[in-house]
Amino acid sequence: MAMGRGRVLRRYSRGWGRAAQPGAAGAAPPSLAPGPRNRSSFAARPVEFSETENAEVKSHYWTPSLKWKPNVCIESMPSEMLLKIFSYLDAVSLLCAGCVNKQFYDLANDNGIWLKIYCSHFPPKRMIWKMNSETETVSLGCAAVQDRKPGYWKKEYIFRQIAAVKTRVMQLVKPVDPHTGLPCKNREAIRASGLSWVIVLKDKNGKEHVMEQADLSFKDTSVTIFWYSTSWPCLSVLSTLELCGVTPLLPEQNRAASKNGPRRRSLIAKYSLSNLTKTNVAIGADKLVQLFGLNPGLLLGLWKGKNEIAFVMASLHYHQLLERSTLGSATVQYVLSPNKPVLDDVDPEYGLHDYSLHLDMHGGSHTCMCGTFKSLFCRKGDIQNGYLRLMVVSVKDNAKHLPIIGTVGLSWKTDVFKGNVKVNC
Repeated sequence: MAMGRGRVLRRYSRGWGRAAQPGAAGAAPPSLAPGPRNRSSFAARPVEFSETENAEVKSHYWTPSLKWKPNVCIESMPSEMLLKIFSYLDAVSLLCAGCVNKQFYDLANDNGIWLKIYCSHFPPKRMIWKMNSETETVSLGCAAVQDRKPGYWKKEYIFRQIAAVKTRVMQLVKPVDPHTGLPCKNREAIRASGLSWVIVLKDKNGKEHVMEQADLSFKDTSVTIFWYSTSWPCLSVLSTLELCGVTPLLPEQNRAASKNGPRRRSLIAKYSLSNLTKTNVAIGADKLVQLFGLNPGLLLGLWKGKNEIAFVMASLHYHQLLERSTLGSATVQYVLSPNKPVLDDVDPEYGLHDYSLHLDMHGGSHTCMCGTFKSLFCRKGDIQNGYLRLMVVSVKDNAKHLPIIGTVGLSWKTDVFKGNVKVNC
């Protein structure tokens, strides 16, 4: 402060010297001429100061003091405070916090926090009471938290949760429908596991676009999934489409699975989108969209005139659907166990016989035909790649099957439009 005041005083003294030249007209009186510095010599300001010099002097006097704002960041907080904050999080939020950085990952693996979560969901049979600042219930076998490696109780909690969900799902899929040979409570089992389906669109540069399912429709033998959006990527830059089953790492019984929480992905099928309109023939169309079919079981609707995606629809059969949707990885499909049919012992050319077939023909929410056909057979030449061909429906001869209700077609919808595509049979 003293150095600043001295600098200003020197500027005043130089200003007086320039303004009051000896012998000049209008010179300052001798009492105000430069000389020994005393308090009386600076009692009045000279009128001869220029505006630039006055502004410069004021800038030294009137510069406002800058208020220091501390840069507060949660990462700079002590570890003890962060652990206290993390102790109020649930399991899903704690796993998400561990993905922020290395420091948060180490803190989110704290055995004390995970032991508290573990004991709240899986109460131990034997307990003791420990008196600290508050009363806590701790298992006898889990009292020595420090003896375990970091993350031990997190893994134990996750494994117990997965095992509990698997047990609940297995109980639901035990009852079997005598007509279809499929589990009766597939819908309940899918909801209990938190299972959903996504499509992953990959462009030619390797960038992924994940589209969440928009709607579901459960039938007797299959589930139909719909995807529609207003933000589809451009079809010309896409190379592949992957259909994946997605399950939350920690499914909660009392709330819906979070899309932002940790999830596992299982690849079901992979399709090529390169030159889609040139290598595939449209199976139907209406005034707005063209319908293309991709094997196995995927329908792709494109806007007419633009060749851009309008919607995607997949029909998944219940046979080992839970295994295919949960037991694979993000890049490798779950391989079904081989099922080699045994041919007739008397005449191998006869093929297979005494089959029952349950047919459920529907387009969206409209059911065209639903019935069961028994005592069916096929020739040996009708068996290919693990599939057999059974003829039960003839569009020209209604006497051979149940009557078809209405017109065979596919109902579709998006966020804005809806329609019905007549399928060429």
